[in-house]
Amino acid sequence: MNKDGTLTLVVTRTINADAARLFQAWTDPAQLLAWWGPRPVVCTEAHVDLRVGGRYRTGNRLPDGNTLYIGGVFEAIEPPHLLVYTWQVEPAAGEPERVTVRFVGRGGQTEVSVTHERIGDPALRERHQAGWQGCFDSLAAYLAV
Repeated sequence: MNKDGTLTLVVTRTINADAARLFQAWTDPAQLLAWWGPRPVVCTEAHVDLRVGGRYRTGNRLPDGNTLYIGGVFEAIEPPHLLVYTWQVEPAAGEPERVTVRFVGRGGQTEVSVTHERIGDPALRERHQAGWQGCFDSLAAYLAV
């Protein structure tokens, strides 16, 4: 538990691609449409204004047919090594969460580390952990093609 009463989650995976390729897959809307989300979630739309202060938004069709929208603002961008952005499910309420993604090259592979901060409760933290693990699975499968 953080001082402000929120939780932090760190999820890391090594993926068979270089950092530049992973950064591009994470920030290019056309590529996000192909892999974003833990299966069976399907990314139905992706908008990315890749600049500090720029916004992003993804549409995520859930297995029950409903679509969940996640959006936020880029706080730091250091291609191909770092992305920091806010994270908020729409409709937005309260302070947004924050996601930091680091891409660290290790030969022909890259360690991708997601630090998800300002999570409100343990149940939400568990859902985020499962979601990020599923996103990593989808990303690795997308890049293996």
